[in-house]
Amino acid sequence: MNMLNSTPRPWDRWSASLLCTLTASALFLGTVGAAQAETDASFGRQITTGAIAINPQTHKVYAVDEAADQVVVTNEQTGSAHMVKVGKGPIALAMNPRTDRIYVVNGDGDSVSVIDGKQDAVIATIQIRTGSYPYLIAADEATNKIYVANTYSDFLIVIDGTTNSVTRFKTGSADGIIVDPRSNTVFLTTYEDPAIRIVNAATGAMTKVDVGTHLWGMAFDQSTDMLYLGHTGTDNIVELNVQTRAVHTVPVGSFPCAVAINPRTQMLYAVNYGSATVSAINLTTNKVVATLVVGDHPQAVAVDALHNRIYVANVHGDSITAINGETNKVIGTYSAGKNPYALAIDPTAERVYAANFGQPAVTVVNVSQAAAH
Repeated sequence: MNMLNSTPRPWDRWSASLLCTLTASALFLGTVGAAQAETDASFGRQITTGAIAINPQTHKVYAVDEAADQVVVTNEQTGSAHMVKVGKGPIALAMNPRTDRIYVVNGDGDSVSVIDGKQDAVIATIQIRTGSYPYLIAADEATNKIYVANTYSDFLIVIDGTTNSVTRFKTGSADGIIVDPRSNTVFLTTYEDPAIRIVNAATGAMTKVDVGTHLWGMAFDQSTDMLYLGHTGTDNIVELNVQTRAVHTVPVGSFPCAVAINPRTQMLYAVNYGSATVSAINLTTNKVVATLVVGDHPQAVAVDALHNRIYVANVHGDSITAINGETNKVIGTYSAGKNPYALAIDPTAERVYAANFGQPAVTVVNVSQAAAH
């Protein structure tokens, strides 16, 4: 790999195998200075679509700005934005709208910053074992528990949202995490591990289901107890019934790296990074009903169920593609910031927010008014 800094980083263990497959490496990235990270998505940061979120109650948008060790807070109602300093190398965040707390994973700082949404200020910093390199985070509103997956640690970190106290479950390292609040269950994946880990969040008891290595991107349908995963090694979407453990696969495009479900239509949208397409899958029939050409190296997808629209971040196209969920046709492509890699939607305002590798760290597209090109 062409790196300006030869020091190994946590995501290097994934990138070597991926670079053999891809012509560009925006999914798993090397180490360079911030200036190059702003101009070239092939270097600079590792990917996580959990880099941005909206609190639907306060209409504030929170996005990590890794290069500046901060979170950008955008107030949708006033249009103002300000920065909140956090730990070193913020990667991902999660929020509990009930408590108006935002939890930020600081990968290089081995910590989690707790932001109070009323003050938009850090009120606590929770340290994690040195060298763990926390990577992803998920919040369970029902239990007020926050779960942190680590790259270089065998433990899943559990934070009590009331006390900020920490417990640990030995689950193995993970780079994918989803919480099912109904069953108090956490689902974990690791790119090199063929097993999905299903963790009882109350006890830490864990079971495994082997579905194959090289998984990236995950979505869970609470109404059907189905877990959907992008299987980049075989260009399939893996469907796992978490109750029966039955596994089914659906062929899609090249390198499916992100998935999202529209619960109103029971459609799943799989982003195919390698073929610059999106596969629309009818979850009732488990068939691909449309394959849509989008922008250069799509990397993230988000669903607006209210308006039945789907949005795709094209990391090398500097754009966001909009899809009509009723017709499953592309309805427009909108300019975004430099290398958008994560999306958040406010359906009531018909706005899409993108977290960018380059600057500005966040851009907004008013999709009800913007002119497509």
